[in-house]
Amino acid sequence: MTSSATVLGGLEKIRDWVEDFYRDLHRHPELGFQEHRTAGRAAGVLHEAGYTVTEGIGGTGVIGVLRNGEGPTVMLRADMDALPVTEQTGLPYASEAEGVMHACGHDVHVAAMAGFARLMAAATDAWAGTLVVLFQPSEENGDGATAMVRDGLADTCPHPDVVLAQHVLPYPAGYVGTRAGSFLSAADSLKITLHGRGAHGSMPQAGIDPVVMAAMVVVRLQTVVSRELAATTPAVLTVGSITSGTGPNVIPDRAVLQLNIRTYDNATRKQVLDAVERIVRAEATASRSPEEPEIERIAAFPPTINDEAPTEKVARAFADYFGTDAHTIDLQTASEDMSDLPRAFGVPYTYWGIGGADPQSYAEAEAKGAVAQDIPVNHSPFFAPVLQPTLDTGVKALTTAALAWLGGASAGPQ
Repeated sequence: MTSSATVLGGLEKIRDWVEDFYRDLHRHPELGFQEHRTAGRAAGVLHEAGYTVTEGIGGTGVIGVLRNGEGPTVMLRADMDALPVTEQTGLPYASEAEGVMHACGHDVHVAAMAGFARLMAAATDAWAGTLVVLFQPSEENGDGATAMVRDGLADTCPHPDVVLAQHVLPYPAGYVGTRAGSFLSAADSLKITLHGRGAHGSMPQAGIDPVVMAAMVVVRLQTVVSRELAATTPAVLTVGSITSGTGPNVIPDRAVLQLNIRTYDNATRKQVLDAVERIVRAEATASRSPEEPEIERIAAFPPTINDEAPTEKVARAFADYFGTDAHTIDLQTASEDMSDLPRAFGVPYTYWGIGGADPQSYAEAEAKGAVAQDIPVNHSPFFAPVLQPTLDTGVKALTTAALAWLGGASAGPQ
């Protein structure tokens, strides 16, 4: 019997518990750095299972360490925070927190990790090494991983040989997908303030109109991806907000733009950010702006670029265990801060996706070419992963991946 079969042999006994744990998390979502209840529940599971537990790292982060003889040290991470979204799923266990929802599936991540942690602790004869289970706050804000690092993560837990993580995505439940190299995009959100000179709307010659200036900036920014990057270089630049003025007959003295940039490597990221700054400053000069524009980065996520060796190792383990449900996943435009954790230790990592959509609904949508329209995506108020096989897949994927280092890759379900 393989290590995976031995460990996952206990899944049937805790399946109901994992599902109940998930429902409870979904009912009680918490925003970034406010995950006190969620962190407490995760810590409670680890304490009961015999892990050495440290709480409050980076605010609400939790780490559990289980030492089990000589062998590699593997860190696995789950994020805990929810989103400021009002749930519209109609689920009987829908969010009870007004205006807050687990719209990105982090409740799936926590529940699957909790189940995995219990199974590993109950089957220590099937593996050897050190297991580090990490529950991270504030992924949605892009600052939870760095908060844990700055709060002494490296001094709190053993130095890992590899860091692993997963995310539920709008693929059919039961699906697992790996990808070496670029997987998730970097994301940079900017706030740009353009300065003009206020005047009466009937006397534009007396003012410097920041609304026109902002309009020209927006138009020029659309050429960065279409005219400055190769057609084979993926990137997205979106101006999501323009705010200026108080009335129809008043030329205001400023305009504020907020934009988001998605890129997949550091060279492209720098090129696009430099282009944005160049265009903004040039348009301000062309418009005779009385002050230099202010360009403020208000959020930043690193690119997720999976290291080849651990990704191939996990992909082989998934192919052996999941068979035809194991896939190579497409490049994703979403962003993550998980890579800040392995970067702090200087170790490789891999990050994969699991499906959460109802398989029948997905197949029907795919048949009529309407997946994008019919299958709710992460951050939607209708995002609702089906309990099964989503949760089982999450537990199995974590177990199979971890045991590729700690106990040998699985040889298929038993």
